Amino acid sequence: MTDLPIQLDPITDFLVDLLSIPSPTGYSIDAINYVKRAFEALEIPGLHLSVTPKGALMAIWPGEKSDESRGVTAHIDTLGLMVKEIKKTGRLRTTQLGKFMWNAIEFEGVTVQTYDNRHYRGTLLPNNPSTHVNNQLPEIKRVEELMEVRLDARTSSAEETRALGIEVGNFVFLDPRVEVTDTGFIRSRHLDNKSGVACIFGALLTLKTMRQKPAQDTVFLITTYEEVGHGGAGGFPDNLAELLTVDMAALGEGQTSDEFSTTICVKDSSGPYHYLMNNKLRRIAEKYHIPAKIDIYPFYGSDGSAYWRAGGQARVGLIGPGVDASHAYERTHQDSLIHTIHLIVRYLLEVE
Repeated sequence: MTDLPIQLDPITDFLVDLLSIPSPTGYSIDAINYVKRAFEALEIPGLHLSVTPKGALMAIWPGEKSDESRGVTAHIDTLGLMVKEIKKTGRLRTTQLGKFMWNAIEFEGVTVQTYDNRHYRGTLLPNNPSTHVNNQLPEIKRVEELMEVRLDARTSSAEETRALGIEVGNFVFLDPRVEVTDTGFIRSRHLDNKSGVACIFGALLTLKTMRQKPAQDTVFLITTYEEVGHGGAGGFPDNLAELLTVDMAALGEGQTSDEFSTTICVKDSSGPYHYLMNNKLRRIAEKYHIPAKIDIYPFYGSDGSAYWRAGGQARVGLIGPGVDASHAYERTHQDSLIHTIHLIVRYLLEVE
């Protein structure tokens, strides 16, 4: 599939472990620490790691040259919930972190984390969820005020729930339900965008195996607030010439993307990405026979968009593995990860 020494097993293991660590927007500490340890374990000479005050992971790798510095970014934050209200029944009303359909998480298992780090299991349900009692349940609209968390704890009042240590503002983690099939599919919540982070990990691992370093000084930034629009708004040096954003490619009617290729997104809701960067990525894919789709996403934004809105001046491009059923129970294929990693590595090695 590729002439590069891409090691699929450790990359898949990294992704599975990362998917299993909760990181909803606003609480990415554990996941960032995991990625930092994984990057450190690669023992790449010259790779300098740090965590920004905002909580993003920055990795700086000096390249062969420094006249056209590059950036590569992917976000680690995911969808999730916070406790909005403790109801008189002891159940919880929640508010979304990111945007998704309530029916996409209906009857999903959750974990509530208290301020003092206690954890309680529960389930996200519509109010009055028994069809033997509520025969109008199929017609009831799924909206915030009509959804609740049923705690797996003995509580039937707000006072009893508060006695557990649960308060407004606690994070509520959605179960990822990770599965890797013998046919190469990976299905889980939060492939958006932990699959992108895994692709960056895979690119670093591949370059180390090849005993090569980037053609230009490169800053890798794993961001933590993309799902609410400002993950990539800060943290990059001012002298970047190019920024490669790695995020999921969304599948659906009218789209070219699939689960077996990488995708170059040339336009999303923020407008077109940089013409020269788009064409550079296309040329690299063609040169190295990397299966790459060209696509446009009308209801999509990225950290590259946030970087530009914040005044960033670098040329920005966007690529990523194909992910089915975005912001629901998602799925991708290992082939898509391989081709995305291949494109990242060839981009990093590209000499102008």
